[in-house]
Amino acid sequence: MSYLDHAFSSGYECLAAWAELIDRINVFPVADGDTGSNLRLSLAPLLNFAAGPEVAVDQLGRSAIGNSGNIAAAFFREFVRAGGLADLPAHAARGRDMAWQAVADPCPGTMLSVFASLARALEQDNKKYYPRVCETLRQTVLEGVGMLPELARAGVVDAGALAMFVFFDGFFRRLSGQEEICIPVLTLFAGNLRVNSEFQVDDQGSYCVDAVIHPGGDPAAALQKLSGLGESLVVVPDNSCLKVHVHTPEPEQVREQLSSLGEVTSWSDEVIDENGTALLSAFREDRVVHLVSDAAGSLTRELARQHSITLLDSYVVAEGRPRPESLCKPAEIYTLIQRGSEVKTAQASTFERYQHYESICRQCGRALYLCVGSAFTGNFVTARAWKKENDPDDLLTVLDTGAASGRLGLITLLTARYAEKCDREEDVVRFAQERIGDCEEYVFIDELKFLVAGGRVSRANGFFGDLLHLKPVVSPTPEGVKKMGVVHTRKGQFDFALKKLSARFRRTDNPVLLLQYSDNEEWVGETVQKKIQELVPEAEILLVPLSLTSGVHMGPGTWSIAFAPPF
Repeated sequence: MSYLDHAFSSGYECLAAWAELIDRINVFPVADGDTGSNLRLSLAPLLNFAAGPEVAVDQLGRSAIGNSGNIAAAFFREFVRAGGLADLPAHAARGRDMAWQAVADPCPGTMLSVFASLARALEQDNKKYYPRVCETLRQTVLEGVGMLPELARAGVVDAGALAMFVFFDGFFRRLSGQEEICIPVLTLFAGNLRVNSEFQVDDQGSYCVDAVIHPGGDPAAALQKLSGLGESLVVVPDNSCLKVHVHTPEPEQVREQLSSLGEVTSWSDEVIDENGTALLSAFREDRVVHLVSDAAGSLTRELARQHSITLLDSYVVAEGRPRPESLCKPAEIYTLIQRGSEVKTAQASTFERYQHYESICRQCGRALYLCVGSAFTGNFVTARAWKKENDPDDLLTVLDTGAASGRLGLITLLTARYAEKCDREEDVVRFAQERIGDCEEYVFIDELKFLVAGGRVSRANGFFGDLLHLKPVVSPTPEGVKKMGVVHTRKGQFDFALKKLSARFRRTDNPVLLLQYSDNEEWVGETVQKKIQELVPEAEILLVPLSLTSGVHMGPGTWSIAFAPPF
């Protein structure tokens, strides 16, 4: 990678570390708490320049989602074409123009203003961009509070504008040759990073639509016909197609309008959360210790948010495009695996992980990191190394759980629930250590060929195993994945699970179980969950997707059950 490629990666990784805060202050154009998440998904191609900038340009177009993601992608598809420092001003100006033109009703005070300020600042002759450019961008972000009534009422800077400041601060610090990069976001924007308690979210009653259309005629002519499509309209031309984002109460009507202009080749519509205030206030500041874990545990982002748990992502790399694990759509990933596409996982860089630890400690003070087992990743060693050099106040406690997938998720969830009613950090740590000792998990693998593809078993073993219809049962342990048994059918898997649960629980017990599915949600939810509930009527059963770190390696058809004893 060139020095400019490293700068793009650093900018993205800094943004990722502050994405939770960016989500929490997201009140414009709608308070749906997803600006940070959407930008992490949309700009993830900036992590990978190995195949050249044009591949990044293409991937940015395909990755972009949401209002902020599509606007940012419009800018970066031009900016990444810069070949060096001398090219930055021209490409920043082109990116600015593309971003502003993509928005039907552009609003100053948002990331659009940051792009405009960046282009102006880069036009000056002084090539020592840091810290001059970043101070200009900081002032631009702060000025936005007075430009938009929603920001003024909420008392926060614009989430997208802040995200772009964080990105460019990391970007230019790397270009300036700084070895240690630490962005003091809480100091730079003090007083503008917490939504006022009296701020109320207007009922949305709308859908967030992302679509791709191939116009039947001239794309420019089709572009003109889209102006009245809905609110927050963003349209980004991409070769012969148009990427469209819009908020609308009538998604089917929008689809009909788009279909009248050409073929709709991609479509998604999601309800905009009408309870945005719940997301804005999800971060708990009253806990004695903040809970952190890896997304390799089978906790959804929604469940983690409910219990104020921070999830640290690895990446799923599908068709050469990196995606944060907890933000992937599992159905899409399993479809690619079934088709034989190359899908693998990759850890976040040490730099990105360090940025996360720093961000968490600055925002939360004391934090407990329940780490995926050292037999599976180097996260525990990395966190301990950061702590040794950067944590003089002993804010971050790191525990190696020896766990992964559902066992890790359940340990974290139960500890978070305990922390909600506990006032001593040492008691929370003790509780977590006890759960590490008594949580169990059984993972049921459907086809060995996916383990073969992931390099987990030999091709010969995989071939003969499938030939004999072998379905191994495994468990993540501190020593690694341990084989717990072998069955031959799905019913055999089911019987194995019921036998283990019968031996562990009485009908009057009230354990918590994490029941996980891959591409088999209907069967796991309707058949397995029903039988388990009959076996242990008082059990709390949470039906969740299997973590993609596990799912990518173990393949479609896999399912799992993790459980803890009553306590």
